[in-house]
Amino acid sequence: MGRNLRQIKKVKRDSVKTTTATTDLLVESRSGSDCLVGLECLLDIVRALGMGSCLSVEGASAGAGGLLPYGSASPSSPGGRRRDRRKIRRTISSNSSSSASPSSPYSTIDSHIEKRLHRVPGRICLNGCSDVTSLFTKQGQKGVNQDAMIVWENFGSRADTIFCGVFDGHGPYGHLVAKKVRDSLPLKLSSRWDLITAGSKNGVSGASNYALGSSPETGECASSLKLVHGHEQTELISTLKDSFLKAFKFMDKELKVHPHIDCYSSGTTAVTLVKQGQDIVIGNIGDSRAVLGTRDEDDFLVAVQLTVDLKPSLPREAERIKRFRGRIFALKNEPDVDRVWLPNSNSPGLAMARAFGDFCLKDFGLISVPDISYHRLSEKDEFVILATDGIWDVLSNEEVVNIVASSPQSTAAKVVVETAVRTWRYKFPFSKVDDCAVVCLFLNSDSNKTSVIYTANNSIVPGNDNGCSLMRLD
Repeated sequence: MGRNLRQIKKVKRDSVKTTTATTDLLVESRSGSDCLVGLECLLDIVRALGMGSCLSVEGASAGAGGLLPYGSASPSSPGGRRRDRRKIRRTISSNSSSSASPSSPYSTIDSHIEKRLHRVPGRICLNGCSDVTSLFTKQGQKGVNQDAMIVWENFGSRADTIFCGVFDGHGPYGHLVAKKVRDSLPLKLSSRWDLITAGSKNGVSGASNYALGSSPETGECASSLKLVHGHEQTELISTLKDSFLKAFKFMDKELKVHPHIDCYSSGTTAVTLVKQGQDIVIGNIGDSRAVLGTRDEDDFLVAVQLTVDLKPSLPREAERIKRFRGRIFALKNEPDVDRVWLPNSNSPGLAMARAFGDFCLKDFGLISVPDISYHRLSEKDEFVILATDGIWDVLSNEEVVNIVASSPQSTAAKVVVETAVRTWRYKFPFSKVDDCAVVCLFLNSDSNKTSVIYTANNSIVPGNDNGCSLMRLD
């Protein structure tokens, strides 16, 4: 008995047992430190990657210890659960005071997460290709490359599922925001997908009808699905819609309290896609874009834009921004570019109506709620292109589709970027070329090839074995 008591005390001292319900309670709570989002991020890793062992947090205080795997049982008594919740709050609060230092638990966690992600098969975030994708990004002439991109095949260990995304950062730390969203958003999406699916299997009602609360987002997401072309809302579509909404919401919360990235006047766009079987669901904020290359009735290749550029010039976006006292006007030297400004200051001049980060504008109509759309693939659909505005500012949808169709699949994204750079220099010889990022997802490829990654000198080296009609969801 004495030995058992000592073991119990050691477990209580070195481990934090947490259930999914406890996690959601802590992250949603507005009391205490907002750094509880860090705990949520760590648990997203556990859920999405299916880790079976503890994730130790080096350098944490004695009370932090490690986190037990997702699904570990919480104490059976209500009093035990309350004590553990208080203990988690105290631990996170005590760590948050020193979270800005490089040796803090949170910097260790970020490093640990990044190392884990680099070992995930089928995940590519560098210039390269796989059997079904082509990726390429190039730095412009404005400083560090603030664009990021990702392809994740067998996403969340789900068969015939792939995640793609491009992210266009802006502001002083936009490159850091874009990279953080690239790494964390897919995990949050996969985690929410698992939670909602598990809730549905367990008979939990309302899994697809959670409340977003009273905020500028309300009204942008709370309406029912708008069905187009007679499509019916399937369980997959509903689940992915809810997963996108909540993943974007928690991603922005995490950025708001991130100890190492100043997101006050820095942020990023995100156009993200999940393909499972013949279904594609897209979540989009900002002015990056997704375009489909497909065949019409006469078998001609045509471009179909799958997303809307969410700019302040859109009437519904402008109405919301003005309702929350944000100002919209264009500069004299850019009369065609509407920008969002603070009520009493001519800053920051953001050229989009939705974005991650940019918290100086979040009380004045800027939101991070994604515009979600659905497309059921047909045999006429050939590929989907995701790209940042460095591409779309100089090339039309049709031009990009034709470039991809006429290029080798493995280098299609690179050809698009190089064409855009040449066009920038021709059309705007006195302007700085913007950063560019492109992801091409090919829809009629087999899955038996080996991915490759371009090195710095564009030589090709083996990579991981990946094995691997539009509806607006309002």
